[in-house]
Amino acid sequence: MWVKRKALADVLELLAIFPVVAILGPRQCGKTSLARKLLKNEPSAVILDMELPSEQRKLTDPELFFEANRDKIICLDEIQRVPEIFPVVRAEIDKLRKPGRFIILGSASPELIRQISESLAGRICYYELTPFIYQEVVTDMETMRNLWIRGGFPNSYLAASERAYTLWLRNFIKTYVERDIPQLGFNIDSNRLIKLLTLCAHQQGQLLNFSKLAQIIETSSQTVRNYLEIMTGTFILRILSPITCNIKKRLVKSPKIYFRDQGIFHQLLEIDSFNDLLSNVALGSSWEGFAIEQIISCNPEWKYYFYRTSNGAEIDLIIEHKGKKVAVEFKCSKSPKISKGFYQAIVDLDISDAWCVIPALDSYRIGQVTVAGLGDFIDYISQH
Repeated sequence: MWVKRKALADVLELLAIFPVVAILGPRQCGKTSLARKLLKNEPSAVILDMELPSEQRKLTDPELFFEANRDKIICLDEIQRVPEIFPVVRAEIDKLRKPGRFIILGSASPELIRQISESLAGRICYYELTPFIYQEVVTDMETMRNLWIRGGFPNSYLAASERAYTLWLRNFIKTYVERDIPQLGFNIDSNRLIKLLTLCAHQQGQLLNFSKLAQIIETSSQTVRNYLEIMTGTFILRILSPITCNIKKRLVKSPKIYFRDQGIFHQLLEIDSFNDLLSNVALGSSWEGFAIEQIISCNPEWKYYFYRTSNGAEIDLIIEHKGKKVAVEFKCSKSPKISKGFYQAIVDLDISDAWCVIPALDSYRIGQVTVAGLGDFIDYISQH
Protein backbone atom coordinates (compact mmCIF):
# COMPACT_ATOMS: atom_id res chain seq x y z
CA MET A 1 0.00 0.00 0.00
CA TRP A 2 1.38 3.41 -1.00
CA VAL A 3 0.45 6.29 1.28
CA LYS A 4 0.76 9.65 -0.45
CA ARG A 5 3.50 11.43 1.42
CA LYS A 6 3.33 15.16 2.04
CA ALA A 7 7.09 15.16 1.53
CA LEU A 8 6.87 14.22 -2.15
CA ALA A 9 6.05 17.69 -3.46
CA ASP A 10 8.40 19.34 -0.96
CA VAL A 11 11.44 17.30 -2.00
CA LEU A 12 10.69 17.70 -5.72
CA GLU A 13 10.79 21.46 -5.20
CA LEU A 14 14.13 21.21 -3.40
CA LEU A 15 15.65 19.01 -6.12
CA ALA A 16 14.94 21.75 -8.64
CA ILE A 17 17.05 24.18 -6.60
CA PHE A 18 19.87 22.37 -4.76
CA PRO A 19 22.66 20.10 -6.10
CA VAL A 20 22.26 17.80 -3.09
CA VAL A 21 19.10 17.06 -1.13
CA ALA A 22 19.53 15.09 2.08
CA ILE A 23 16.44 13.23 3.28
CA LEU A 24 17.04 12.41 6.93
CA GLY A 25 14.82 10.50 9.31
CA PRO A 26 14.64 7.43 11.53
CA ARG A 27 15.36 4.03 10.06
CA GLN A 28 12.32 2.42 8.38
CA CYS A 29 10.32 5.67 8.16
CA GLY A 30 10.00 5.43 4.36
CA LYS A 31 13.04 7.31 3.03
CA THR A 32 13.96 4.69 0.42
CA SER A 33 10.35 4.30 -0.75
CA LEU A 34 10.09 8.07 -1.10
CA ALA A 35 13.33 8.23 -3.10
CA ARG A 36 12.15 5.50 -5.47
CA LYS A 37 8.88 7.35 -5.95
CA LEU A 38 10.79 10.55 -6.70
CA LEU A 39 12.94 8.73 -9.27
CA LYS A 40 10.20 6.67 -10.96
CA ASN A 41 10.44 8.86 -14.07
CA GLU A 42 14.24 8.66 -14.05
CA PRO A 43 14.94 5.10 -15.26
CA SER A 44 18.67 5.72 -15.46
CA ALA A 45 18.95 6.92 -11.86
CA VAL A 46 21.45 5.06 -9.69
CA ILE A 47 20.44 4.01 -6.17
CA LEU A 48 23.16 2.58 -3.92
CA ASP A 49 22.45 1.10 -0.48
CA MET A 50 25.53 1.73 1.64
CA GLU A 51 24.56 -1.03 4.07
CA LEU A 52 25.38 -3.62 1.36
CA PRO A 53 29.06 -4.50 0.86
CA SER A 54 28.40 -5.14 -2.83
CA GLU A 55 27.10 -1.58 -3.24
CA GLN A 56 29.97 -0.12 -1.25
CA ARG A 57 32.43 -1.82 -3.60
CA LYS A 58 31.02 0.20 -6.49
CA LEU A 59 32.42 3.25 -4.74
CA THR A 60 35.92 1.85 -4.30
CA ASP A 61 36.94 4.72 -6.56
CA PRO A 62 34.08 7.19 -5.99
CA GLU A 63 35.60 9.89 -8.19
CA LEU A 64 35.64 7.53 -11.16
CA PHE A 65 32.10 6.29 -10.40
CA PHE A 66 30.63 9.79 -10.19
CA GLU A 67 32.36 10.83 -13.39
CA ALA A 68 31.02 7.78 -15.25
CA ASN A 69 27.46 8.56 -14.03
CA ARG A 70 27.56 12.33 -14.38
CA ASP A 71 24.39 12.42 -16.49
CA LYS A 72 22.36 10.47 -13.90
CA ILE A 73 20.79 11.27 -10.55
CA ILE A 74 22.68 9.36 -7.86
CA CYS A 75 20.93 8.32 -4.65
CA LEU A 76 23.10 7.17 -1.74
CA ASP A 77 21.12 5.34 0.94
CA GLU A 78 22.22 5.07 4.60
CA ILE A 79 24.90 7.67 4.00
CA GLN A 80 26.03 7.67 7.64
CA ARG A 81 27.82 4.38 6.88
CA VAL A 82 30.31 6.09 4.53
CA PRO A 83 30.91 9.65 5.78
CA GLU A 84 34.29 9.70 3.99
CA ILE A 85 32.41 10.02 0.69
CA PHE A 86 31.29 13.61 1.34
CA PRO A 87 34.48 15.42 0.22
CA VAL A 88 34.33 13.53 -3.10
CA VAL A 89 30.67 14.48 -3.55
CA ARG A 90 31.60 18.10 -2.91
CA ALA A 91 34.40 17.99 -5.51
CA GLU A 92 32.07 16.40 -8.07
CA ILE A 93 29.40 19.07 -7.52
CA ASP A 94 31.95 21.82 -7.91
CA LYS A 95 32.98 20.38 -11.29
CA LEU A 96 29.38 20.40 -12.55
CA ARG A 97 27.04 22.40 -10.35
CA LYS A 98 23.46 21.73 -11.34
CA PRO A 99 20.29 21.03 -9.32
CA GLY A 100 19.22 17.54 -8.34
CA ARG A 101 22.51 15.71 -8.87
CA PHE A 102 22.49 13.77 -5.61
CA ILE A 103 19.88 12.48 -3.19
CA ILE A 104 21.36 11.23 0.06
CA LEU A 105 19.39 9.33 2.68
CA GLY A 106 20.42 9.02 6.29
CA SER A 107 19.18 7.85 9.66
CA ALA A 108 20.89 10.49 11.77
CA SER A 109 20.66 14.25 12.08
CA PRO A 110 23.21 16.60 10.49
CA GLU A 111 24.64 17.17 13.98
CA LEU A 112 25.57 13.47 14.17
CA ILE A 113 26.80 13.35 10.57
CA ARG A 114 29.08 16.35 10.98
CA GLN A 115 30.94 15.64 7.77
CA ILE A 116 27.85 16.61 5.76
CA SER A 117 27.81 20.11 7.20
CA GLU A 118 31.56 20.53 6.86
CA SER A 119 31.92 19.13 3.34
CA LEU A 120 28.75 20.23 1.61
CA ALA A 121 27.99 23.62 3.15
CA GLY A 122 26.19 25.83 0.64
CA ARG A 123 25.50 22.91 -1.68
CA ILE A 124 22.98 20.91 0.31
CA CYS A 125 19.44 21.19 1.65
CA TYR A 126 18.18 19.01 4.50
CA TYR A 127 14.68 17.59 4.61
CA GLU A 128 13.51 15.64 7.63
CA LEU A 129 11.14 12.80 6.82
CA THR A 130 8.98 11.60 9.68
CA PRO A 131 6.99 8.39 9.88
CA PHE A 132 3.37 8.79 8.71
CA ILE A 133 1.73 11.90 10.13
CA TYR A 134 -1.87 12.90 10.82
CA GLN A 135 -2.43 14.69 7.52
CA GLU A 136 -1.29 11.66 5.52
CA VAL A 137 -3.34 8.82 7.03
CA VAL A 138 -6.08 10.05 9.38
CA THR A 139 -9.60 10.21 7.98
CA ASP A 140 -11.71 9.40 11.05
CA MET A 141 -11.42 8.50 14.72
CA GLU A 142 -10.45 4.90 13.97
CA THR A 143 -7.49 5.83 11.80
CA MET A 144 -6.44 8.43 14.36
CA ARG A 145 -6.48 5.80 17.13
CA ASN A 146 -4.43 3.47 14.91
CA LEU A 147 -1.81 6.15 14.31
CA TRP A 148 -1.76 6.98 18.00
CA ILE A 149 -1.38 3.43 19.36
CA ARG A 150 0.76 1.94 16.56
CA GLY A 151 2.84 4.98 15.71
CA GLY A 152 3.59 6.12 12.19
CA PHE A 153 6.30 3.75 11.01
CA PRO A 154 4.88 2.22 7.81
CA ASN A 155 5.55 -1.40 8.82
CA SER A 156 3.79 -0.82 12.13
CA TYR A 157 0.89 1.36 11.01
CA LEU A 158 0.09 -0.86 7.98
CA ALA A 159 0.59 -4.20 9.78
CA ALA A 160 -2.16 -6.74 9.23
CA SER A 161 -2.75 -7.45 12.93
CA GLU A 162 -2.13 -6.27 16.46
CA ARG A 163 0.36 -9.10 16.94
CA ALA A 164 2.24 -8.13 13.78
CA TYR A 165 2.76 -4.49 14.69
CA THR A 166 3.83 -5.24 18.28
CA LEU A 167 6.41 -7.77 17.06
CA TRP A 168 7.71 -5.29 14.49
CA LEU A 169 8.07 -2.50 17.06
CA ARG A 170 9.83 -4.74 19.58
CA ASN A 171 12.30 -5.81 16.90
CA PHE A 172 12.79 -2.17 15.86
CA ILE A 173 13.73 -1.17 19.42
CA LYS A 174 16.08 -4.15 19.78
CA THR A 175 17.80 -3.42 16.46
CA TYR A 176 18.08 0.29 17.25
CA VAL A 177 19.83 -0.39 20.53
CA GLU A 178 22.01 -3.33 19.47
CA ARG A 179 22.91 -2.40 15.87
CA ASP A 180 22.01 1.13 14.80
CA ILE A 181 23.70 2.98 17.66
CA PRO A 182 26.98 0.98 17.41
CA GLN A 183 27.03 1.52 13.63
CA LEU A 184 27.05 5.26 14.22
CA GLY A 185 30.26 4.79 16.18
CA PHE A 186 28.85 5.05 19.71
CA ASN A 187 30.09 2.52 22.24
CA ILE A 188 27.09 2.27 24.58
CA ASP A 189 26.06 -0.72 26.65
CA SER A 190 22.77 -1.93 25.13
CA ASN A 191 21.27 -2.94 28.48
CA ARG A 192 21.96 0.50 29.93
CA LEU A 193 20.50 2.19 26.86
CA ILE A 194 17.27 0.18 26.89
CA LYS A 195 16.92 0.90 30.61
CA LEU A 196 17.31 4.62 29.95
CA LEU A 197 14.77 4.47 27.12
CA THR A 198 12.26 2.79 29.43
CA LEU A 199 12.88 5.40 32.13
CA CYS A 200 12.29 8.12 29.56
CA ALA A 201 8.98 6.50 28.64
CA HIS A 202 7.89 6.65 32.28
CA GLN A 203 8.87 10.34 32.39
CA GLN A 204 7.36 11.49 29.10
CA GLY A 205 5.98 15.00 29.48
CA GLN A 206 7.78 15.56 32.77
CA LEU A 207 10.72 17.80 33.55
CA LEU A 208 14.05 16.13 32.89
CA ASN A 209 16.07 15.30 35.99
CA PHE A 210 19.47 14.25 34.67
CA SER A 211 20.85 13.45 38.12
CA LYS A 212 17.99 11.12 38.97
CA LEU A 213 18.26 9.27 35.65
CA ALA A 214 22.03 8.98 36.12
CA GLN A 215 21.59 7.55 39.60
CA ILE A 216 19.16 4.88 38.41
CA ILE A 217 21.31 3.65 35.52
CA GLU A 218 24.51 4.07 37.58
CA THR A 219 26.38 6.57 35.46
CA SER A 220 27.14 10.29 35.39
CA SER A 221 24.74 13.13 34.57
CA GLN A 222 26.94 14.09 31.62
CA THR A 223 26.73 10.56 30.23
CA VAL A 224 22.94 10.71 30.45
CA ARG A 225 23.00 14.03 28.59
CA ASN A 226 25.20 12.46 25.91
CA TYR A 227 22.86 9.46 25.54
CA LEU A 228 19.81 11.70 25.27
CA GLU A 229 21.58 13.82 22.66
CA ILE A 230 22.25 10.70 20.60
CA MET A 231 18.64 9.52 20.90
CA THR A 232 17.46 12.98 19.88
CA GLY A 233 19.86 13.00 16.94
CA THR A 234 18.55 9.63 15.76
CA PHE A 235 14.95 10.88 15.84
CA ILE A 236 13.76 8.75 18.77
CA LEU A 237 13.31 11.50 21.37
CA ARG A 238 12.30 15.14 21.24
CA ILE A 239 13.48 17.62 23.86
CA LEU A 240 11.06 20.50 24.40
CA SER A 241 12.64 23.58 25.96
CA PRO A 242 10.95 26.03 28.35
CA ILE A 243 10.23 29.51 27.04
CA THR A 244 12.43 32.32 28.26
CA CYS A 245 10.77 35.69 28.72
CA ASN A 246 11.10 38.84 30.76
CA ILE A 247 8.31 38.50 33.30
CA LYS A 248 8.41 38.69 37.06
CA LYS A 249 7.86 34.99 37.55
CA ARG A 250 10.15 32.21 38.67
CA LEU A 251 10.31 29.93 35.63
CA VAL A 252 11.49 26.32 35.49
CA LYS A 253 14.63 25.85 33.42
CA SER A 254 14.61 22.09 32.86
CA PRO A 255 13.38 20.77 29.48
CA LYS A 256 10.71 18.12 28.93
CA ILE A 257 11.16 14.87 27.07
CA TYR A 258 8.85 13.16 24.55
CA PHE A 259 9.01 10.14 22.28
CA ARG A 260 8.62 11.14 18.66
CA ASP A 261 6.72 7.94 17.86
CA GLN A 262 4.12 6.77 20.33
CA GLY A 263 4.28 3.20 19.02
CA ILE A 264 7.81 2.96 20.45
CA PHE A 265 6.64 4.66 23.66
CA HIS A 266 3.81 2.15 24.08
CA GLN A 267 6.02 -0.88 23.51
CA LEU A 268 8.55 0.27 26.10
CA LEU A 269 5.64 0.41 28.58
CA GLU A 270 4.24 -2.93 27.32
CA ILE A 271 1.04 -1.35 26.04
CA ASP A 272 -0.08 -3.55 23.14
CA SER A 273 -3.57 -2.30 22.30
CA PHE A 274 -5.76 0.76 22.54
CA ASN A 275 -7.81 -0.86 25.30
CA ASP A 276 -4.58 -1.44 27.24
CA LEU A 277 -3.76 2.24 26.83
CA LEU A 278 -7.17 3.38 28.08
CA SER A 279 -6.58 1.63 31.41
CA ASN A 280 -2.95 2.71 31.78
CA VAL A 281 -1.72 5.62 33.90
CA ALA A 282 0.30 6.74 30.87
CA LEU A 283 -2.86 7.62 28.89
CA GLY A 284 -2.54 11.37 29.43
CA SER A 285 1.18 11.56 28.66
CA SER A 286 0.65 9.36 25.61
CA TRP A 287 -1.98 11.72 24.19
CA GLU A 288 0.17 14.74 24.95
CA GLY A 289 3.21 13.21 23.27
CA PHE A 290 1.23 12.07 20.23
CA ALA A 291 -0.48 15.42 19.73
CA ILE A 292 2.68 17.48 20.21
CA GLU A 293 4.63 15.44 17.65
CA GLN A 294 1.83 15.65 15.08
CA ILE A 295 1.58 19.41 15.54
CA ILE A 296 5.32 19.99 15.25
CA SER A 297 5.57 17.69 12.22
CA CYS A 298 3.08 19.93 10.38
CA ASN A 299 5.24 23.04 10.62
CA PRO A 300 8.69 22.04 11.89
CA GLU A 301 10.20 25.44 11.11
CA TRP A 302 8.08 27.20 13.75
CA LYS A 303 9.23 27.67 17.34
CA TYR A 304 7.85 25.44 20.09
CA TYR A 305 8.19 25.76 23.87
CA PHE A 306 6.37 25.04 27.11
CA TYR A 307 5.78 27.36 30.07
CA ARG A 308 5.83 26.54 33.75
CA THR A 309 6.35 28.62 36.87
CA SER A 310 7.29 27.49 40.34
CA ASN A 311 3.75 28.45 41.43
CA GLY A 312 2.09 25.96 39.07
CA ALA A 313 1.06 28.16 36.14
CA GLU A 314 1.63 26.01 33.06
CA ILE A 315 1.11 25.79 29.29
CA ASP A 316 1.84 22.40 27.70
CA LEU A 317 2.85 23.86 24.33
CA ILE A 318 3.48 27.38 23.08
CA ILE A 319 3.67 27.86 19.33
CA GLU A 320 5.42 30.99 18.14
CA HIS A 321 5.26 32.18 14.54
CA LYS A 322 5.66 35.64 13.05
CA GLY A 323 5.45 37.26 16.46
CA LYS A 324 2.21 35.49 17.40
CA LYS A 325 1.96 33.04 20.29
CA VAL A 326 -0.61 30.24 20.54
CA ALA A 327 -1.09 28.43 23.86
CA VAL A 328 -2.16 24.77 23.84
CA GLU A 329 -3.32 22.49 26.63
CA PHE A 330 -3.71 18.74 26.02
CA LYS A 331 -6.45 16.79 27.76
CA CYS A 332 -7.31 13.16 27.08
CA SER A 333 -10.99 13.72 27.77
CA LYS A 334 -14.05 14.68 25.76
CA SER A 335 -15.12 16.93 28.64
CA PRO A 336 -11.89 18.60 29.71
CA LYS A 337 -11.49 20.84 32.73
CA ILE A 338 -9.14 23.73 32.09
CA SER A 339 -6.81 24.25 35.04
CA LYS A 340 -6.42 27.55 36.84
CA GLY A 341 -2.71 27.32 36.10
CA PHE A 342 -3.39 27.43 32.36
CA TYR A 343 -5.56 30.54 32.67
CA GLN A 344 -2.93 32.16 34.85
CA ALA A 345 -0.21 31.32 32.33
CA ILE A 346 -1.99 32.89 29.37
CA VAL A 347 -2.42 36.05 31.48
CA ASP A 348 1.29 35.98 32.40
CA LEU A 349 2.29 35.82 28.72
CA ASP A 350 -0.54 38.02 27.42
CA ILE A 351 -1.76 35.28 25.04
CA SER A 352 -5.19 35.73 23.45
CA ASP A 353 -5.20 32.59 21.26
CA ALA A 354 -5.67 29.63 23.64
CA TRP A 355 -6.67 26.06 22.76
CA CYS A 356 -7.35 22.75 24.46
CA VAL A 357 -6.73 19.77 22.15
CA ILE A 358 -8.68 16.58 22.87
CA PRO A 359 -9.12 13.14 21.20
CA ALA A 360 -12.48 13.96 19.64
CA LEU A 361 -14.02 15.60 16.60
CA ASP A 362 -16.05 18.26 18.40
CA SER A 363 -15.06 21.93 18.70
CA TYR A 364 -16.52 24.38 21.20
CA ARG A 365 -15.56 27.20 23.57
CA ILE A 366 -14.89 27.23 27.29
CA GLY A 367 -14.55 30.89 28.11
CA GLN A 368 -11.60 32.21 26.14
CA VAL A 369 -10.31 28.71 25.30
CA THR A 370 -11.23 26.85 22.11
CA VAL A 371 -11.64 23.12 22.73
CA ALA A 372 -10.99 21.16 19.53
CA GLY A 373 -9.93 17.84 18.08
CA LEU A 374 -6.36 17.41 16.93
CA GLY A 375 -7.31 17.54 13.25
CA ASP A 376 -9.14 20.86 13.61
CA PHE A 377 -6.21 22.39 15.45
CA ILE A 378 -3.70 21.16 12.85
CA ASP A 379 -5.88 22.68 10.12
CA TYR A 380 -6.01 25.95 12.06
CA ILE A 381 -2.26 26.36 12.53
CA SER A 382 -1.52 25.22 8.99
CA GLN A 383 -3.57 28.15 7.70
CA HIS A 384 -1.79 30.76 9.84
